[in-house]
Amino acid sequence: MLTIRLQRIGKKNSPTYRLVISEKARDTQGRNLEILGSFNPHAVEGGLIPNTDRIKYWLSKGAQTSSTVHNLFLKSGILSGEKKTKSVYISQERAVKLAEKAKSAAPATTVVAS
Repeated sequence: MLTIRLQRIGKKNSPTYRLVISEKARDTQGRNLEILGSFNPHAVEGGLIPNTDRIKYWLSKGAQTSSTVHNLFLKSGILSGEKKTKSVYISQERAVKLAEKAKSAAPATTVVAS
């Protein structure tokens, strides 16, 4: 599956990003099919410089966007719709521990006879 996502470039403590399209399973620093623009988060106005024609082309071919890129496209008007939230995956062991912790933290109810 193809994904449009950000690839970090720039100096230490001064990141800038490239909008790239690549395979979803491939490393973000690895090879990409095409550079679709750039994003500078430190820019005062309009840090996103997209190649809109190519972005729309790849989206029409079925490419997906990462949640961050999707929200950037919403802000710049390339896409319309709802914001995506970032997915957080929790391992099963951690989920069990959190559930046990929530049960033990629940206040014990006592019945008082009057």
